[in-house]
Amino acid sequence: MTEPLFPANSLATLRARLAILPRPDETAAEAAGTRQANLTKPPGALGRLEDLAIFMAGWQGTERPRIGKAQAVVFAGNHGVCAQGVNPYPQEVTSQMVANFRAGGAAINQLCRASGAELSVVELELDRPTGDFTQGLALSEAELLEAMARGAEALDPTADVLLLGEMGIGNSTVAAALAYATFGGTAADWVGRGTGSDDAGVQRKITAIEAGAKRHAALLDDPFTTLMAFGGREQAAICGAVLAAREKRIPVLLDGFICTAAAAVLARLEGDALAHCIVSHASAEPGQRGLLTHLGKAPILDLGMRLGEGSGAAVALGVLRAALEAHNGMATFAEAGISGA
Repeated sequence: MTEPLFPANSLATLRARLAILPRPDETAAEAAGTRQANLTKPPGALGRLEDLAIFMAGWQGTERPRIGKAQAVVFAGNHGVCAQGVNPYPQEVTSQMVANFRAGGAAINQLCRASGAELSVVELELDRPTGDFTQGLALSEAELLEAMARGAEALDPTADVLLLGEMGIGNSTVAAALAYATFGGTAADWVGRGTGSDDAGVQRKITAIEAGAKRHAALLDDPFTTLMAFGGREQAAICGAVLAAREKRIPVLLDGFICTAAAAVLARLEGDALAHCIVSHASAEPGQRGLLTHLGKAPILDLGMRLGEGSGAAVALGVLRAALEAHNGMATFAEAGISGA
């Protein structure tokens, strides 16, 4: 890429800059695979840990990838579709949870500390929710580009891995709408209970998504206009961060359903825009299984989690670190003087 992706003054400009996406270093990945084959273990004995080490080698461009700096970012936004009664909690909770993140009192704070990730929180106009997508666009083109740019700006270019999470009352409805628009099926296929919706609340989510899909049918064959149709700002920021990380060849750990649904919109772009992304865990939200199937990605963990906040990504970081410790620290058969390998 000759120009940075962001800022972009139009979607046409952004699309032009996305014409060629960086690819992993196949030579480095092959060298890492050769190293794995010569470590003191039966081939494949460490299972997914071996694959993760080779994946990281390709994106870092070195046979022995390392994680010096792990950056975790939580994006927070509010949603106009909450006017349709899709969430049992008021939108003030978004701001209150952001304050909790900043005070160090949330689950993500503890999990980032445990896994060695540096956490930051990006608030996206919490006093100005997106538009109600049952009544009109959630985001204008300018608002979409601004939110994506905020996501890109949050990336630390010196990070070795990026962990992404979100916070926003109502955003499980937005995630389900994005997944429905991107992969089809029925709205009900993608809707879960989120923060604790009862049966009537789940039905309100489905009704809202169906109404939005009908209203915005002409926009749903393109990833960026799909984001304009349904929002929210945190989902757009996640997409901006994912693309900026790809530009810098930084691997990404996506969190659960909401985060994965946001990034999944980019799967429609040419060049496998999510090739540098790992899905951290199989969220207990029912739509996550469908996303994993459509994206062809296997999660690192399956712990029944559904909190959001980047919590699954923070836990998965520990596994990723373990994969690299084994890859880099184990002796080869030759080094250990073990014969007959």
